[in-house]
Amino acid sequence: MLLDLAWTLARPLFFSMDAERAHRLVVGSLHQTGRLSEAVLGTLAGPPPASLARDLGPLRIAGPVGLAAGLDKDGEATTVWPAMGFGFVELGTVTAHAQPGNDRPRLFRLVDERGLINRMGFNNHGSAALADALRVLREGDRWPKVPVGCNIGKSKVTPLDDDAVAQDYLTSVERLRALADYFTVNVSSPNTPGLRSLQAVEPLRKLVGTVVPAAGDVPVFVKLAPDFEPDELRPVVDGIIAEGATGIIATNTTISRPGTTDRLGEGGGLSGAPLWPLARARIETVLDAAAGRVPVVGVGGISTSAQARELLDLGCAAVQLYSGLIFEGPGLVARIHRELAA
Repeated sequence: MLLDLAWTLARPLFFSMDAERAHRLVVGSLHQTGRLSEAVLGTLAGPPPASLARDLGPLRIAGPVGLAAGLDKDGEATTVWPAMGFGFVELGTVTAHAQPGNDRPRLFRLVDERGLINRMGFNNHGSAALADALRVLREGDRWPKVPVGCNIGKSKVTPLDDDAVAQDYLTSVERLRALADYFTVNVSSPNTPGLRSLQAVEPLRKLVGTVVPAAGDVPVFVKLAPDFEPDELRPVVDGIIAEGATGIIATNTTISRPGTTDRLGEGGGLSGAPLWPLARARIETVLDAAAGRVPVVGVGGISTSAQARELLDLGCAAVQLYSGLIFEGPGLVARIHRELAA
């Protein structure tokens, strides 16, 4: 496939750069060449086979492979990702307040292990800026034909007080409610101090119980970390469902270092191939706990159609990619969809 050949040629150049610089170069280029990139990628990759369209709760997705949050925080390439073949797209994480994130360097490749460590810290232009960008697409009749979700998190400056946290998330919901096709409540990034404490049952129930009614008709998913023990996950899942969330996304990055031989002392969340065994086990626990009551989206170390199929066969309604795309290139999405359809 031409996309795979192009990535084989380009990858050494990108991997010779600092990881964050390469990331910014790619996303910035997609933003600057939006219509051209859409046309080229649409020709080389194209949409998923029609047989793969399915329901994700109330959403109709074009295929089971979606873009995970983190790759396009500010919606710079919103219209390009579907041309690459994604069946749905998740932007963000965005916060109520614009923030620069943590000090650099903060993104590291584990090339031999095909993993990433990041401690970005929710660097983004803020939910008001994302709303402006999405409004331009809505009003210009350029909205993608696949669902576009907004992953929302807590601003670093907001204190860990239940009411303050709730208002912080609500600010982003109110700004994006008329624009987003769905929300994901992110309480699982390890890179914002104290954020993961919101995954405890009672704080999480209070937050989800506040966000869901404020979102109105917009579906609300909740993204969980893989660092729970299995017996801890069940009451968390029950609480999320009891508060009316549409579904669960599992999992985020891990603070553990399974299967890695490099940068073991580097702080931040680990993603990519080393995360897969842990993520798969936790996804299975979430599926068991959810027991079909809400859809579950599996994410964490997926880079092959066999892994995607494994999660779908377990009961996931869909899967998401991020790190796999970095190592396997832009042809990965269409390749997985094509092999799933076959």
